[in-house]
Amino acid sequence: MDFTRFMNKFNEIERQLSPTSALRLSFDNISPETEEPPDGNKRLWGVPVPPFVSDKVVSWIEEEFNEAPVYYNGNCVLKKVENVRMIDRYNTKNPTVGTLYLTATHLIFVEPDSNKETWILHMHVANIEKLPLSTTGSPLLIRCKTFLSVTFVIPKDSECHDVYTSLIKLYQPVSINKLYCFNYQPAKDDFPKNAGWDFFKLDAEFKHMLVPNDNWTLCSMNEKYELCDTYPRQIYVPKEATTLMLISSSRFRSKGRLPALTYLHNNKASICRCSQPLSGFSARCLEDEQMLEAIRKTNPNTDYMYVVDTRPRINAMANRAAGKGYENEAFYENIKFHFLGIENIHVQRASLQKVLEACEQKSPTMSAFMNALESSGWLKHIRSILDTSSFIANAVDKGVSVVVHCSDGWDRTAQVCSLAQLMLNPYYRTIKGFQALIEKDWLAFGHKFSERCGHIQTDAREVSPIFTQFLDCTWQLMTQRNDSFEFNERFLLILHDHVHSCQFGTFVGNCEKDRLDLKLSERTFSLWGFMANHLNEYINPLYKPNVDESIKANLAPQCIKFWRGMYCRFESGIHPREPLGDLLLDSKEHCNSLEDHVQHLTKRIASFKNYISKSAKKLQDATTTSTTKAPKEPTTSEINDNKYNYDKKLSELSAADDDHPLKANNMSFANLSLNAEHTSPPQALPDEINSVAVDWKPMRNVTTCSCSTPFDQFSKKTHCWRCGDIFCERCIDKNVALPGHDSGKAVPVCRGCFRQMQKQSP
Repeated sequence: MDFTRFMNKFNEIERQLSPTSALRLSFDNISPETEEPPDGNKRLWGVPVPPFVSDKVVSWIEEEFNEAPVYYNGNCVLKKVENVRMIDRYNTKNPTVGTLYLTATHLIFVEPDSNKETWILHMHVANIEKLPLSTTGSPLLIRCKTFLSVTFVIPKDSECHDVYTSLIKLYQPVSINKLYCFNYQPAKDDFPKNAGWDFFKLDAEFKHMLVPNDNWTLCSMNEKYELCDTYPRQIYVPKEATTLMLISSSRFRSKGRLPALTYLHNNKASICRCSQPLSGFSARCLEDEQMLEAIRKTNPNTDYMYVVDTRPRINAMANRAAGKGYENEAFYENIKFHFLGIENIHVQRASLQKVLEACEQKSPTMSAFMNALESSGWLKHIRSILDTSSFIANAVDKGVSVVVHCSDGWDRTAQVCSLAQLMLNPYYRTIKGFQALIEKDWLAFGHKFSERCGHIQTDAREVSPIFTQFLDCTWQLMTQRNDSFEFNERFLLILHDHVHSCQFGTFVGNCEKDRLDLKLSERTFSLWGFMANHLNEYINPLYKPNVDESIKANLAPQCIKFWRGMYCRFESGIHPREPLGDLLLDSKEHCNSLEDHVQHLTKRIASFKNYISKSAKKLQDATTTSTTKAPKEPTTSEINDNKYNYDKKLSELSAADDDHPLKANNMSFANLSLNAEHTSPPQALPDEINSVAVDWKPMRNVTTCSCSTPFDQFSKKTHCWRCGDIFCERCIDKNVALPGHDSGKAVPVCRGCFRQMQKQSP
């Protein structure tokens, strides 16, 4: 199929059919993963045809391109290029030769010799660069938001140009409605579309903090986003705040983001967030001043509170010249004002770019890498964010309320408010609590995910790694206090990748209003629903709940580390063969499986013992009664021959009319039970014993899955709890309850074991 001719003709027909170019604008909505076409829709080569594609286009395609499309792993291939060389920047002398597949959603490179696949989601692509021609072909450099950097050398320049132009159109859509999440369908019905959307409710999170109460109340003025369209509908403000105070404060703050409660500690100290005031050099707003005083009065512990401006002083001074600025302590009574110096989004974006350049050095020496990392300033920025968060957390812990803002209150404010809560409250250090924290302080309070992550074509100056920095700071706290967090590093990496992937609708849009307007809960899947099916992968085996109520960050320079697992994730040779967390979690799961099995067997043995003792007592009573009624001369065999006595008793039971557990053709101890509901068939006991793997295969020597997929430093090895073998995540996608476990909890099993259990089940 001539791909270029196809696209040119396709666009030509589309322009003739639709002056508004509706077909061209909707082209990215065609998804190879859509399984069920709407009623009455046509199919082209067995693939559903969307309703906006006219009959004329379908007929022309069938006539001009009579061959069926190529599929790879269930994905319709738009372009297939063979003999492509993939150059690893760490191994330029030995490139890998394979086949490149371009689909509507992924770029897939397959190495035929090792059967290794490299999947690049289009939405993960950060930028594409077509390098000058070389003697081996036309190089195409792709950098990803997941920090993967790869170069494909395509033999023909025309083919390279086709791939390049196609990727340019696919990796950054023009419209938000063309994002991957609106077409994504799970490969299997793992979870329903509505799963996860109702996991978190803002009012429930505030009830967790005992709000509303005597000092704080729910404000209904933003029900239709009239007070502030980037805030949630439900905002909590001091009970003393009047309608005039709320309206005037909103008008006096940038983007209308008035001070609102985000966290209330158990000592009545609070964290409120807002944007900068429109104060200029001399302007003031009495109602805004009264609003901050009302916030201070909600905390009876002290007669003052802190107002934290997260910006450097010079930045705030520059904003004053533009009619914005910061609070004047002469106008705002009972406040202590602090600048805490976190740089703006442009500095952070440039800093991350320098980090990537440091990681992409071809032959880095120790000094070259360390100098490049130092010049990036990245670790200084991470420390600055942690320092500000620690200041807020310490103040609240001592009973002093804090009001936090930056410029517009949706970047640096979100970082430090959420990190301070992470330090103060152990609930937010659990998996559920951390997700709730993101829902509340990032999604509900309007962090601009679609702009900061570059989901669609937008101003490149609006893109910045704000959420990446939040995850980095969380990781820094985890490394310092790994027993205080329920989740592990993989949990943070999954979050980072799916914030950028747009595979789920959770992080699409810039505020709560955007998400409601897009009807994401109806049209897309939730990331939380997906993660709920994989919770066992995110557990930190060292977690000790309720060890400390609050934790503190160690800000010593030597304690702020470079996160190799994030920024050098795809670099081979620098990671451990198996992460320590995976080994510990695997050992813990193995112990849990054995303990569950022992518990089950202990109960079975106890039931056998009880029944045997009761049966022996009945047998003894029956013998005594028989001897009393008909005395006869006892023989040695009648008294001592257990087999004779057992056979005699069994024949009596067989002749009886009642239903007895031992009355069976093939008597087995497996059907001995004190309760009727516990009665098992005779063959149940061997099945129960064989259903649990006592020995698990060691991870150390396993390099490939049974499906020939090689394991590398970032792929998880998972044990089947039934057979004990090791599989990749694609081969162990089933969870069932094992008969040999007492808990009845569903556990991971491989596909082969799952099929065997399906055959054995009645």
